[in-house]
Amino acid sequence: MNPWRLRLLGLLDTLGTVRAVAQAAHLSPSSVSQQLAVLEAETGTQLLERAGRRVRLTSAGLILAQRARSLLDQMDSVETELRGLGAEPAGLVRLGAFQSAIHTLAVPAVTRLAAGYPHLDVEIQELEPHASLPALRVGDADIVITTTDFDELPLGDDLDLVPLAADPVLLVLPPGHPAGRGPVKLAAFAREAWSFDIPQSYMAGLGLRLCRQAGFEPRVVCRFSNYMMALQHVEAGLSVTLLPALATGNSRYQVSTRELATPVTRTITAAIRRSTPARAAVRVVLDALRQRARPLVEPAATDAGEVWGTPRPSTD
Repeated sequence: MNPWRLRLLGLLDTLGTVRAVAQAAHLSPSSVSQQLAVLEAETGTQLLERAGRRVRLTSAGLILAQRARSLLDQMDSVETELRGLGAEPAGLVRLGAFQSAIHTLAVPAVTRLAAGYPHLDVEIQELEPHASLPALRVGDADIVITTTDFDELPLGDDLDLVPLAADPVLLVLPPGHPAGRGPVKLAAFAREAWSFDIPQSYMAGLGLRLCRQAGFEPRVVCRFSNYMMALQHVEAGLSVTLLPALATGNSRYQVSTRELATPVTRTITAAIRRSTPARAAVRVVLDALRQRARPLVEPAATDAGEVWGTPRPSTD
């Protein structure tokens, strides 16, 4: 059986339609259909059946698709073991992470690994929390840095989770804002102009929910997919926003931050597929992330009140 065709079958099981598989694999729908037909010939088993204008997996197709991910993981493991002869971590590890974790966790960890493991390749891709676990499950990533709070992201027995850090959500204010010292209640900022993340994103949903819980509908004046743009907007005095501490620590922007009177903390977590064999390359990347995730931000006091200061220097 061709591993690439097995991957297409697994994608069909996850995504549901040939068109969606084609988009994910950067192929035409006809090419996907042709490759799946070849897979049927290779297995000598009917894997697909018509359901109106679409196709769906037969019972045999479902069984093969469910086992395909494990088969592909084992093949990757064998290839890595042959390359490194089991002596050192080697091969490709695909690491997905949300924006603020890329700068504070992923890049520093990978930079450190590069010096010690010349045969290890780590590919970093930006994946927001709502997209990271689906990418992990379909095999597009080997490790993801995500968050497991607020019941928005479905977990299951198919994943192994490694807690990395606690990351408080903070109110970010322009410099010189008249807010008092110490933790703040969001209701006091109901009349402010707000900047939010793009719709359907993790932080946009969280920010809207927190404002509504405080009894008001925020007046959103801009939306940015990049937290640095949001910080620049706040620095200019044009809005206030809610951001996790990882996004505000060591910022070059002149902003003030306040803890919330009702604390909100997200748990930063690394996740791998439980079916993934214990590859040395995956283990060493996880270890590097855990070392890097030792408290990166700590509260500091300034004349403006409590703010979040620069990251604690690494002791690695």
